Formats: sequence, C-alpha cells, structure tokens
Amino acid sequence: MERVAIIMGAGPAGLTACYELGKESFRALCLERDGIVGGISRTDEYKGYRFDLGGHRFFTKCAEVDEFWTEILGPEMLDRPRMSRIFYNGRFFDYPLKPANALRNLGMGTSLLCLASYLRWKALPYRMEESFEHWVTNRFGKRLYEIFFKTYTEKVWGMPCREISADWAAQRIKGLSLWGAVRDALFHRPGDTSITTLIDRFRYPRLGPGMMWERAADLATQRGQQVVTHQEVREVHHEGGRVRMVAAFDELGGRTEYEGTDVISSLALNDLVAAMVPAAPPEVVAAARAMKHRDFLTVGLIVSSAELFPDNWIYIHSPEVRLGRIQNFKNWSPEMVPDPAMSCLGLEYFVFEGDALWSASDDYLIELGASECDRLGLARKSDVTDGVVVRVRKAYPVYDDGYADRVGLIRSWLAEACSNLQCVGRNGQHRYNNSDHSSMTAMLAVRNLLGESHDIWSVNVDQEYHEEARTGDRATPRRL
Repeated sequence: MERVAIIMGAGPAGLTACYELGKESFRALCLERDGIVGGISRTDEYKGYRFDLGGHRFFTKCAEVDEFWTEILGPEMLDRPRMSRIFYNGRFFDYPLKPANALRNLGMGTSLLCLASYLRWKALPYRMEESFEHWVTNRFGKRLYEIFFKTYTEKVWGMPCREISADWAAQRIKGLSLWGAVRDALFHRPGDTSITTLIDRFRYPRLGPGMMWERAADLATQRGQQVVTHQEVREVHHEGGRVRMVAAFDELGGRTEYEGTDVISSLALNDLVAAMVPAAPPEVVAAARAMKHRDFLTVGLIVSSAELFPDNWIYIHSPEVRLGRIQNFKNWSPEMVPDPAMSCLGLEYFVFEGDALWSASDDYLIELGASECDRLGLARKSDVTDGVVVRVRKAYPVYDDGYADRVGLIRSWLAEACSNLQCVGRNGQHRYNNSDHSSMTAMLAVRNLLGESHDIWSVNVDQEYHEEARTGDRATPRRL
C-alpha cells in the first residue's frame, strides 16, 4: 500500500515537510486554508510594494535548516546587517541594550535608581519565578522591568505581565542581563568570540520571506507533491487509534475528503481538537478551548520619502500610542520597494480577533498609523500617500498560567487516539517557534515517517535565547 502524508497547513512547517518528503518519493498532499502559502511568514503585495508580516529574519543554529534555506533560494538570499532599537520617552535606545547609550538616554538620576533596583533584586529576588514579571525583575530589577519590558510586553500579549508564564521570558530573553551588558561593554577582550550576543547579521530573501515558501511549494510540486490552497480542514476523522480521513472546505462551502496513511498537522492545537470526529473527551475539549492566541494586524504605509530611519525595525515601548513595532522594509531588501524615491513601512498592532481595533475599518487604521508615525517623529503624516491593512489570526500562542498542562493533556490524548498524526510548527505545538524551529520540527516528522525515531517536541525547549549566538553553536534535537 502506497503511503500518503496529508499535511495540514502550508506555512514554514508544512511546506518544509512537503518538500522534504518529495526528495524521498513519499507522496504528500498539503492543504492550506488561505489563497497564498507561507502562513504568518508569507509576503503580501500591494501595488508592487511588498510587506513582510512581522519581520522574518533568517538565522538559525540548526545546520540542516540553514542548508535547506540555501538549497531553496541560494544566491537570492541577501546578507543583511541588523539594526533595531527601542523607542521610549522620545528617545532611541540601542537593542540589545548598551550601557553607555542607556545611561545617556535615561539620565543620571534614573540610571542610579535602575542600578539600585537591580542590586536590590539581585540580593532579594523572588524565590519562585511564577511569571514574566518575576523572571525579568530578578534579572534586571523592578525599575528597568517597568521601563523596557512591561509596557511593550503587555502591548504584545494584551494581558498583565504577572499573568504571563516565566517560560516565555526564559525562551526569549535569557542572557541579556544588566550586569552582563555592563561587563561585556567594559571588559570584553578584542578577538574573544566566546561571549553570547545577539546576532548582528542575518539572511533575508530579496523579495521577502514569502519568496522562500512560494519557491518551496513550486519545487515540491515539481517533484509530484500537491499543494492545494483554499482548503480549510474542519474535520479530522479517527478510528482505532489512527486518523483515517480529513475533510476540507473551500471558500464556497464545498467539502472534499482526503485519505492518507499519515498526517502532519500545523493547525493550532485548539482548532485540531475542535475538528476531531468523533469528538475528543470533554476534558481535552475544555483544555483546547482554554488555549489562547494573540492576533495582530499590519498597517502598511507607502511614504513619499527615500530615507526615513536606518533601522530594520523599531520596538515602540511608548505607552501613549497603540503601535507596537514598526518595520522599514527598504532596509530589509531594496527590492521590497519598487520606487527608490519611496519607502514602505509595516506598522504592527497587537490585538485580539474581534476587538475594537481588529474590527476597525481599513481607512481608520491607516489614518491611525499615519498619525502615530507623525506623533513619534518617524514619518510625516503628510508624506503618507497610500496604505493597506493585513489582519493575521493566531500569530502568537499565549503562554498564560496553565498552558503547559493543557498542551500536555492534548498531547497525551493525541498520541493515543491519533498515533499516525504528528504536530509541527508554532501553532501546531502552541510554542513560540521561529520559522527555523518550525522547519526543524517538520524535518524530524519526515524522518520519523522514514523509520527514524525523534522527539519533535524537543525542538526549541532549551533555555537559551533564540537570537543568542556563540561561535560554533549548533542545535541538536533529541532522539527517542
């Protein structure tokens, strides 16, 4: 019997799996809800201007993923310098934080208070790090936590920092301690490459990240695989401990059944559970329904200015505006902007689907974005000539209290009820995976189909910041 893998979702994880299976003559069918591939890593186009939804840098410690990117795009991957800053209280702060810059912008009085707060919390830390607030305060002090972390983090997640799991902080910002920054600035020896830092360069497709996934889909198709868009999986039929069939619906409500021997899912875990036929046990359904995601929208602005600011992106910590982060796509790749006399900005607003900002008209959001850029001094409102709005569902899995237990319960039930199903990717694992992590989970899933035994859930669990880099770093997934 021929083995056929049904892949649910054509984002980085799903398309990596589809492409890799094509190399092994293992037939795959990849189903995508939207009309464009790439998921949250896609590139949207408006009047020739290209918009990256979130700013997707290509860097990794996984040698296999790096080779995969090169295999797909090769010379069409640009080498780009990283420049990112924090905008707070009318000033730009280098990111990662640099002591001299931070001290100068904060002023002597505030800086001394930050230092005093840092020393106090190092001497008497929270004994139990139960939340994001606890984790950051123990490493930076309460004062710096309130200045550089609290406002922005609550913009992103839409909930108090005390309700966000410490797991998320450990995954994203480990190693960026105040003392470490000061020590490295004062005592770093030239030529010492052992120090962990944020990467200062990255690779980027010349036409945006969607170029990677569009090409991967094309190459997979050339190898006989199928990538079908406008197919939303709403039913996952299982029997006898295995998935037997999935049913997908097109935009008009037409239903199509797909049968396969194996399933790779990048669907959000709560959507996957909701699709189960017969339904999962009540406790599993309740756990899935309790899982949360943060959505966001990008307001793309076309600006009649050749140069605006030098950053790839800027974090907006200022509480007086709703804007959370701004991308300057010209500084990612000049080919994102068709007219060199113009600039193209992506303004990111973090929302919940259905809230007031999500539901606002495109005209209102474009006006809001242009006004806030003007207010912050990043671009003149009068120079904004056009705009577009892109809404993205389930962009960020929420690490709230109890999320780990809910994921564990769902995993246990899926392993018993759907033994031929593997969960991959960011939403597929309800984990804040970057695209390289998502691709790695897919690669391991493929290897498992080919007879190897890998723990997919071991990817991106090391307590190491995702952008830290040491000479010779390589990630090694765990075998079962």
